[in-house]
Amino acid sequence: MIDVVERVDVVAPAAVVWAAVTDWHNQGVWMLGTRVRVTSGDGRLGSRLAARTAVGPLRFTDRMEITRWEPPVACEVAHVGRLVRGTGGFRVEPRGVSRSTLVWWERLVPPLGPLGAVAWRLTGPAFRLGVRHSLRRFADFAESRV
Repeated sequence: MIDVVERVDVVAPAAVVWAAVTDWHNQGVWMLGTRVRVTSGDGRLGSRLAARTAVGPLRFTDRMEITRWEPPVACEVAHVGRLVRGTGGFRVEPRGVSRSTLVWWERLVPPLGPLGAVAWRLTGPAFRLGVRHSLRRFADFAESRV
């Protein structure tokens, strides 16, 4: 399994952070190389999402189903596509009235078995850097909504 946990502090109340991170249509504003759309449902529990990622020549669609929906605290998804499999989600941790921490996590099954595990050792550090960069952009995005 591939476990990734990253966090970012945000100068915004938990409700604002929740609204910003669950604004699926605008995730592409802050998420590096990715555009998200709701493919079925209302964007809440049971809904399906498609996240299209394009970084250089690498292009793929991550298909997800929302399996946990607890506003304004937690959302979890099952990655149900052919390439990206596993679970992921985020939680919003209030830090007083006007600050929060967004915790983003993924627990993924490497594609292609042992070859995928080797590939992750090579690409994992860049993936983590991309997530950290995206979360810093997210903080700016959420703070602009205050």
